[in-house]
Amino acid sequence: MSEAVRKRSWSARFVVLIPYAWLLVLFLAPFAIVLKISLSQTAMAQPPYLPVLDLAAGWQGLKDFIAQLSFDSYAMLGSDWLYILSYLKSLEVAFVSTVILLLIGYPMAYGIARSPRAWQPLLVMLVVLPFWTSFLIRVYAWVNILQRDGLLNTLLLNLHIIDQPAAWLASDTAIYIGVVYSYLPFMVLPLYATLEKMDESLLEAAADLGSPRWKAFWQVTVPLSLPGIAAGALLCFIPICGEFVIPDLLGGSDTQMIGQTLWTEFFANRDWPVASAIAVALLVLLLVPIMVYERLQRRAIEGAR
Repeated sequence: MSEAVRKRSWSARFVVLIPYAWLLVLFLAPFAIVLKISLSQTAMAQPPYLPVLDLAAGWQGLKDFIAQLSFDSYAMLGSDWLYILSYLKSLEVAFVSTVILLLIGYPMAYGIARSPRAWQPLLVMLVVLPFWTSFLIRVYAWVNILQRDGLLNTLLLNLHIIDQPAAWLASDTAIYIGVVYSYLPFMVLPLYATLEKMDESLLEAAADLGSPRWKAFWQVTVPLSLPGIAAGALLCFIPICGEFVIPDLLGGSDTQMIGQTLWTEFFANRDWPVASAIAVALLVLLLVPIMVYERLQRRAIEGAR
């Protein structure tokens, strides 16, 4: 093997190792730390949990450390309705929001994909434009819009649609408005990427065979856009499940999503083991839709061969 070929081989191996190193440093290592804390016990100490691994104690220290680990925090998650209801509320908000996002995002993505080619970059930029402003500022803007003397109530009163200010803020409606507004680009962009690549000759062939436009859309466009639908749904559903800022600023006191519960356990109660157990359980819960999506993708690739 020549020197040049050997260098190219090492370069290729180094490039392949980069994503594995990224996964190890930024995901697996932090997850291992969180998992370790979730198996600990709360303590009035620094750090606020026990046991702490003492590497200087050698093998005996490691055995003592493992012997003191417990699943008490996970048992608490399964027995306390506060955590169960928080998980269920998060799943409910994430599911309903994802459906609303799909109903709004699909027509938008379809319209952009079918618009003149020269207009599409501008329309995509308009979808992405809100990201140029801080996420927190955009959510605070909705607080001003939805409060009793805010812009929405003022507009509806002036149009004589309502005769007294409505309580939009501190409700589930406000949460859904904030979530749908914030995550809409995550649904539109994958759908647009899929629809923009679709071969229009398939629709022309369906029309030549006598298929109405709505039927061709349902039987041709929608099935071909399923990868974009799945990608957009995952990009929205997963982060919405762990959302904290929007329900905390726009939701009411009776709306407790799991992100708020985790924040309370970590910063208010300083119960790091329970907070870590909540995070690990949420991650495991969210692995289910990811695995389903990965299996569907694999079947689609195998079917295309």
